[in-house]
Amino acid sequence: DLKLVEAGGGSVQAGGSLTLSCAASGETDKGFCMAFFRQAPGKEREGVAVGFRYGDPIYAESVKGRFTISRDNSKHTLTLQMTSLKPEDTAMYYCAASTHGWCRLELSTDFDYWGQGTQVTVSS
Repeated sequence: DLKLVEAGGGSVQAGGSLTLSCAASGETDKGFCMAFFRQAPGKEREGVAVGFRYGDPIYAESVKGRFTISRDNSKHTLTLQMTSLKPEDTAMYYCAASTHGWCRLELSTDFDYWGQGTQVTVSS
């Protein structure tokens, strides 16, 4: 199994920045892609960005140009740098990993491991 632990959430004013991190432990010898999802109250969980072991990341349209995802394969960590934050970015952010080979942002069911989540609140 994989265990995912997020850190770095918090409160910030609109236009500010936050950095989230996710550390994977356990069966990290498996090939897996990692991603951040988010869920706001009353809304469905949505994909934010995917970091592949090799290759370019994929971003949701809503965060392109503002968020940057990076992955350290040697440390099994994933980082999401969030800039120009907007109130609509307010949500619980979850780290996820997929060991099945599919890593589609639009399908949270592709991901079989999830962290506990970290709250991001952006005030106007």
